Amino acid sequence: MSWIVKQARELASFVKLSHTLFALPFALASMAVAARDNHGWPGFRKFGLILAAMFCARTCAMSFNRIVDRRFDAANPRTAKRHLPTGRLSLATAWLLCLVAAAGLVVSSYFLNRVCFVLSPVALAVVCFYSLTKRFTDFTHVFLGVALGLAPIGAWLAVTGSFDFFPVRDGALSIKHSAILPLLLSVAVVFWLIGFDIIYSIQDYEFDRRHGLHSLVVRWGVSNALKASFLAHMIMWLVLAVFGLLARFWVAYLVGLVIILACLVLEHWLARKRSLNWVQTAFFRLNALISAVFFVVTLAEVVFPRFRITWQ
Repeated sequence: MSWIVKQARELASFVKLSHTLFALPFALASMAVAARDNHGWPGFRKFGLILAAMFCARTCAMSFNRIVDRRFDAANPRTAKRHLPTGRLSLATAWLLCLVAAAGLVVSSYFLNRVCFVLSPVALAVVCFYSLTKRFTDFTHVFLGVALGLAPIGAWLAVTGSFDFFPVRDGALSIKHSAILPLLLSVAVVFWLIGFDIIYSIQDYEFDRRHGLHSLVVRWGVSNALKASFLAHMIMWLVLAVFGLLARFWVAYLVGLVIILACLVLEHWLARKRSLNWVQTAFFRLNALISAVFFVVTLAEVVFPRFRITWQ
């Protein structure tokens, strides 16, 4: 039993399981909004399948990333102690985990609905493709954002089984039932991850330059890349504001937006003023807080609808 627990901990560490906190709350928020306005709250079975699909997709993507980057990780002092370079985990085990997770996503999608099942291979291709982009494009951060931005769309499809941009309710167009909402969440996640990943990439600026790896930090330099990161995060915040307006959220969501803006500003102040090692811990915590706050205030607005804006 102790060996099983130890292996489970190694695998969880290998795929950075704790970082699931970043995208999952946005997916769950999308699920809550879809459930409120379309088909009612999902039962434990569907909720479990959604969680399983999200977990498997991220596990597959992270395993694939560690596999294809293992030689770069071994050469980089910052990452040389990761599982594959040090032999803590075998390459065969990493591939097995990747393939099992991929199969898990497909199976979970099959039991959700036909649309999710048909699109599951596309999702796998997108989330894994990101790991290859640093070899040929400076916009690798955008691909990471798109990969994680699929989460809100996937959760919406899992609940509704469709993606209707112009739904009609009681003879009139109803924006609060529209697939525009999860699309806005996906756009917000894309820009959030662009800003987040640029800051993270600063740690490897010199290594990436020497080894011919691409990023906006390498292309534009640290100072300009940080400006682009800040712009991306401000766009993300504005998109979240539009989402709340269209979803007819009010008091709780406004409070959440203020907290999120404060976290983003603090994150960029830290990125400019503190050592990178300290910033790494700080901005991981800040971004985990951002996603958690967003989910809590969205859920509050869904559960307590009397606080929403009353206009149609």
